[in-house]
Amino acid sequence: MSNAQKVAIITGASQGIGASLVKAYRDRNYRVVATSRSIKQGSDPDVVAVAGDIGDRATAERVVKEAVTRFGRVDTLVNNAGIFISKPFTEYTAEDFNSKIATNVAGFFHITQQAAAEMLKQGSGHIVSITTSLTDNATAIVPTVLANLTKGGINSATKALAIEYATKGVRVNAVSPGIIKSPMHAPETHEFLAALHPVKRMGEMRDIVDAVLYLESAGFVTGEILHVDGGQSAGH
Repeated sequence: MSNAQKVAIITGASQGIGASLVKAYRDRNYRVVATSRSIKQGSDPDVVAVAGDIGDRATAERVVKEAVTRFGRVDTLVNNAGIFISKPFTEYTAEDFNSKIATNVAGFFHITQQAAAEMLKQGSGHIVSITTSLTDNATAIVPTVLANLTKGGINSATKALAIEYATKGVRVNAVSPGIIKSPMHAPETHEFLAALHPVKRMGEMRDIVDAVLYLESAGFVTGEILHVDGGQSAGH
């Protein structure tokens, strides 16, 4: 099989933004390795599904191995997997902490490290992570310290990696969304969540997909935290 066609790895790919990203990259003629805990192989031979816990290093190794073995390369990694738990700080449990660290931090670390190694070999690549505008825009209405701790760390790591790889052909960016209409949010919460944005509406999954695709094609952009948040990061 020819390995000239570009290849994207997308985490958290079974539903919502992740599933939309899989479709968007296929529409751009990328081959895709899609991973999540519950994902199942579909009929498209150019989409390989790898089920597993992204917080487990073995899953990251398996995902990247599939990309290289099946398709010959890794051009893009989209770190979309993440969990969100909103509680007052002193009510977070050890289980809450461990699950957030496993998915949001270990998940980012292991797959990014594995994918970056392949990108550095070929002298090109793009890493983009989905974080949250709440890291820059804390609100007492929705207490989010664990999101700030984990996703805020990814924003900082994005800039550090962008500088580390700036002369090596690998760009590193992040998309920092507001609250997006997705299966994560029940319809009865939408009115409340919309009001948290200056534009008084929630974002759509397509807004995030468009931002990721912009960064994919923006060859002079690296180290960018692109806010797609209905004005949240600008003020209230």
